Amino acid sequence: MTGRAADSTASAGPGAARPPHAPERGWSWRLLGRFHITGIFWYRVHGFILRVVPEPLLEAVAACFAALFFVCLRRIRSAVAANLEAVLGPCGWRERQRRIFRVIWSFGWCMNERTERLTTDRPFVIETEALDLWHEATRGGRGLILITAHIGNYEVGSMMPAQKEGRRVHLVREPEGDPEAQAYVKGVLDRFSQHRFEEHFATGDPSLGLALLAALRRGDIVALQGDRPRTAAPAIPVRLFGRRFELPHGPAALARVAGVPMLPVFVFREGRRRYRIVFRPPIEVERTAPRETSMARAMEQVAAEIEGAIRREPYQWFCFRRLWP
Repeated sequence: MTGRAADSTASAGPGAARPPHAPERGWSWRLLGRFHITGIFWYRVHGFILRVVPEPLLEAVAACFAALFFVCLRRIRSAVAANLEAVLGPCGWRERQRRIFRVIWSFGWCMNERTERLTTDRPFVIETEALDLWHEATRGGRGLILITAHIGNYEVGSMMPAQKEGRRVHLVREPEGDPEAQAYVKGVLDRFSQHRFEEHFATGDPSLGLALLAALRRGDIVALQGDRPRTAAPAIPVRLFGRRFELPHGPAALARVAGVPMLPVFVFREGRRRYRIVFRPPIEVERTAPRETSMARAMEQVAAEIEGAIRREPYQWFCFRRLWP
């Protein structure tokens, strides 16, 4: 679900600026282009494998790819290990490698099952936790912002309102780095949504905010990620694991103007095609307090919920850029 950092120049090519918490791009991106891990080649290979490989062999194939990426993605390995030290504390070399591999393994399966959910009719088991908080936030049919982070299979959470309750959902997504990959993802989402979702790609177009505001006032739901500010966009400083971190300004600003709550939601993987959607208490952005003060307070609450979700499932925290020195 998301604004995965809404990078307005993401599709401009290898030299484009990257959002502050987005994965770094080095020489491999410049050299490989569409064959880079974020390029269209791997999107197509991924879809092909999931269609043709029998279920009993899929785990072995997944293990091979996880091992390949573990060996090749040096910067990502370093970033994952450093970020997890803030959550789990320092460790020795062996434990460090185990942590890195568990994150890569979890990420691989979340991506596998995301593709399966969007392109096949294979059954999924999806359970909910604290569903009463969802009902509280949507009472009276008012609009709502679903806010999450790069944890687990975040897109599953945005699907529930449309599939279970017929609510119109607007997904705000960061453009893919490769224009061909962007077109591929858009095509998959368009085929899956069948008009239950409306996708918005955050490319820096100022009209997007107005469109989302109108949707919220109609009682629709806006689903986005709240853990990565856009490049050069206003950000709100908070604390994550006792360290400085920046969250985007947009979600709180939109919630305040629309007069709707932000509902934190996290989707944790619990097994093969088995997920748990966890709702957390709605966060209201005060309209009586000064604007910047009320938004800062709200995003501090969002940061606390993100930290709690990461502590619950640290190996499902998919942040592939080193956050702190």
